[in-house]
Amino acid sequence: MVYLDYASHSPVSKAALDALIQAENRYIGNPMSKHTAGQMAKDELSRITGDMADFLQVQSSEIIFTSGASEANNLAIKGIARAYSYKGRHILSTPLEHPSVSGALAFLQDEGYEIELLRIMPDGKIDLEYLDKAIRPDTVLVCVSAVDSELGVIQPLAEISEIIARHPSCHLHIDAAQAMGKIHVSMAGASTLSFSSHKFYGICGSGVLVKREGVVLEPLVHGGASTSIYRSGTPAVGLAASCLVALEVSLKKQSCWHKSVVALREYLLNAFNAYPLVRINSPHDGSPYILNLSVKGVKGTRFVEALDKQGICASVKSACSTDNAPSRPVMAVSRDKQNALNSWRVSLSHMTTLEELDIFVREFERVYCKLTQ
Repeated sequence: MVYLDYASHSPVSKAALDALIQAENRYIGNPMSKHTAGQMAKDELSRITGDMADFLQVQSSEIIFTSGASEANNLAIKGIARAYSYKGRHILSTPLEHPSVSGALAFLQDEGYEIELLRIMPDGKIDLEYLDKAIRPDTVLVCVSAVDSELGVIQPLAEISEIIARHPSCHLHIDAAQAMGKIHVSMAGASTLSFSSHKFYGICGSGVLVKREGVVLEPLVHGGASTSIYRSGTPAVGLAASCLVALEVSLKKQSCWHKSVVALREYLLNAFNAYPLVRINSPHDGSPYILNLSVKGVKGTRFVEALDKQGICASVKSACSTDNAPSRPVMAVSRDKQNALNSWRVSLSHMTTLEELDIFVREFERVYCKLTQ
């Protein structure tokens, strides 16, 4: 099997798995309990939180552990929208967002919020002039992915933050699930930022929401003491420990891993040049970890299913997306519904080998020749 779906899920590293097991075995008490076992767990969780805050260059009080980026996105988006609804109910976002963002926005729209999608340039980046004009006195939130999960577009967060800073009543939420541990991410100017550890070789079911001091959220879950008033429930020390280790390793290795993936992406792009019906949808300056393409005349679902039968694991869209619908990001960039239906994604890792890509290219050619006849 050749696995090329790392944007969906990455295998857990030994270090992250060991951290989970060791913490679960050693810290057996509930961190919210007053007895010795509980206080030991609480102290360890405080250490983990402090170390994570240092890596992210934020305050310990700004870290909220979640079950993943989907929960973190929902907590940030719904929490900010409801907490600041007295200032306005207008929210800006893009058609490139993960379903956990677009779904949360659709939920708020049903509650009477006005959701407006920003104009996207041909390279997938937000039209900054449009953003500046689109923010109104009643705009309370802008939701943006640092790197979108289907095309790999890297948004100009510094410029976006600069524009939003001119509007004191407007908050910025960054979905960094596809960016953390892969490219540099700055939270400067943002109110909230989310990520999941299973995107960078951590345990699935572990994520983080970074919430700046002074930003108010309405919780999603009520009742039950925890380390944060914004998320009730028993804190999972083992998951937090594992997330910290995965984050530490990925940040330390980020530059090296990025360099190797850039080379792998170039290798694939050169290989695809031999196929006239292939269209590359990802921008040239996007994340090297994600490569989106289309084969003219062949639906993405059909091509990916054929590859799967040959032992190649790729994906049509984000694993959380609705089946049989055209890719919203590809549609937004290409303005071509058929191309969006034909699109699919290869996502890479530093663990990907040239031998694996050789196998993929060989099987790609077989499927391409068969389905384009």
